Amino acid sequence: MAFKKTADDASYRAFRQELEKESLGNLYIFHGEETYLRDFYLGEMKKQLLTGGLDDFNYHVLSGKEMTIQRLHEAVDAMPMMSEHTFVVVNDYDLGKGDQESLAQLLDDLPDYVCLVFVYDTLEYKLDSRTKLAKVVKEKGRAVDFVRQDQKDLTGWIARRFRALGHEISTGDAQYLIFLCGDLMTNLISEIGKIGAYAKEKRVTRQDIDAVATPQLDAVIFNLTDAVAAGDFDKAFSVLSDLLHMQEQPIPLLAGLGRNLRQLYAARLAVERKKSGSDLMEICGIRSTYPAEKLMRSARRFSLDWCRRAVVRCEEADLAMKSTGGDGRNVLVGLLLELSAKKPA
Repeated sequence: MAFKKTADDASYRAFRQELEKESLGNLYIFHGEETYLRDFYLGEMKKQLLTGGLDDFNYHVLSGKEMTIQRLHEAVDAMPMMSEHTFVVVNDYDLGKGDQESLAQLLDDLPDYVCLVFVYDTLEYKLDSRTKLAKVVKEKGRAVDFVRQDQKDLTGWIARRFRALGHEISTGDAQYLIFLCGDLMTNLISEIGKIGAYAKEKRVTRQDIDAVATPQLDAVIFNLTDAVAAGDFDKAFSVLSDLLHMQEQPIPLLAGLGRNLRQLYAARLAVERKKSGSDLMEICGIRSTYPAEKLMRSARRFSLDWCRRAVVRCEEADLAMKSTGGDGRNVLVGLLLELSAKKPA
């Protein structure tokens, strides 16, 4: 198994079931980095709860910076008009501050018609589990962590988004898109829109993706590592020059190169032990099949000694870059030249 389900994932799936069965509760806390998914489900909740057409009366949005217990009382006590529900959303309110006793009492006795959601976007959600407020939240509500989706769910979603634009995409190319642009829906949705507008044929190709998609830094560094491993210094230097021209700093670039070479080393170890790409994904925390399979193919072309030496040289270059105060660009170029010149055994 490449991915393990967590309690947060279970809470998310339980929330989805409540929404599908139209049995939403009174209290939710939405947090996590997948903001696209969070906002989508807030919209779905709004459509389900507010059916009378009087959103101005039944829908209340409060800013955490300006919220008081009194204002929240007024919002949840507002009886719904021509609807069965009042929907209250509170954005970025620090539950760890203020009058926790009064808030706990309020949340413990929410009216049946109210659905209250605390949303965390710019503020981190945290709550001391030892407090009375935390116990009330756990008993009366559900904390939903909108985490990055696993590959199966994400490739299915990508296919559905392209179908909505009149296109099709293969599973392999969907995985390539995830590798290239990251696995956050918030970013992928805009990339899908660009690719869908650009593609001339019904079937989206990898060439369409490469033509208009904006690759994330990790994907570019992966290609840099691939060029180094292939002994192609000219390509590696060209990629590095582009990154430096975009004002990327040498230290994080070297860190990314070192991380990818460690993954290549791990892939070589996996080959030695007759492990699979799925095993490599679990070991290295790789979330997409595409880079894992590419690493496994590359690893078969290199000796274990070469991979080990490449990792060691990255660590030595990192030490030299941070301790001597020299030109980090020169250190990087020298490292690329050295690694590209060494032939895999």
